[in-house]
Amino acid sequence: MSETNEIIRGAVIGYGAAFNQGKHHASLMNQTKGIKLVAVCDIDPSRTEAAQKDFEGIETYNSVNEMLAKAEIDLVANVLPHNLHAPVSIQCSRAGKHVVIEKPMCITVKEATDMIIAAKESGKMISVYHNRRWDADFCTLKKIVQSGVIGDVFRIEMWGGGYGKPNTQWWRGRKTPSGGSFYDWGAHYLDWLLGIVPAKMINVTGFFYDRVWTDVSNEDHVEASIRFTNGAQATVIMSNITKVGRPRWTLWGEKGAIVAEGKGFKIYSELPDQPKEQVVEIDGSAWQNFYPSRYYDNIVAHITKGEELIIKAEEARRVIAIVELAEKSSNTLQAETVPYEFR
Repeated sequence: MSETNEIIRGAVIGYGAAFNQGKHHASLMNQTKGIKLVAVCDIDPSRTEAAQKDFEGIETYNSVNEMLAKAEIDLVANVLPHNLHAPVSIQCSRAGKHVVIEKPMCITVKEATDMIIAAKESGKMISVYHNRRWDADFCTLKKIVQSGVIGDVFRIEMWGGGYGKPNTQWWRGRKTPSGGSFYDWGAHYLDWLLGIVPAKMINVTGFFYDRVWTDVSNEDHVEASIRFTNGAQATVIMSNITKVGRPRWTLWGEKGAIVAEGKGFKIYSELPDQPKEQVVEIDGSAWQNFYPSRYYDNIVAHITKGEELIIKAEEARRVIAIVELAEKSSNTLQAETVPYEFR
């Protein structure tokens, strides 16, 4: 942003029709005081035509190189397939742009580190849009844990999935653009986990299976078991071959347990000032307070006033570390030590 320009000029790279995430980021920019969407880039001319209809008066490009060379922009939201997050984000950082990346950050820790270094060297911001941190169930659960009602948490199980063949016509069924099955909803789950357990990671054990959908390049079933320095241990499972599921969340603490049940959480406690059993309904206020533009409000405040980012790239890199080490562990058949931490 130039010294004389009070409005951050935003651009979106990637305007695919699936989920309309490009349009989502473009809309959030225009809804946020201090940002104005001025450009959209997509290699598909039909998608940039759609963007022009959605946002009258914007510039459109079908080449990132051309947009970075011609467009007067300050901030870029990278909404491309996962395997393009790193190279395009690095290119934008080196061109002197602030960068927002759709989750997951990228595919490998090296990519994440290179992205962070490129942003620091350019003196520009980089952040990852882990918007599910404000999901009502997660925020409710975090408050319950922090209340101490079950004491120190030592064991967590998380599950997501079902039984069904992924669509091979788009990234969710294809390993090259997606990175694998863990990089979809699994990235949200791992980010939630790291928000519940504050300790650093020691090692990761992974189990990756290709047993049923042999013509799909993404894995059928993936698991990561993470050991933390505070003695806690967590297992996260994402699957397309589980006919019988389990609760999204099960937590055991030294003084009780919590399990996701219906539209809330059932709590078991051995503390004398707590009921033996109680149900806490999910509080929807967290998402209402966040949505639609709190994230971009923070981006504006960070760029213009130096406010601390609410989602740092170093935090998002920890998610990538778990996935990468889990797959490595599945191949080596042993726990893989986390050689670094990013707090």
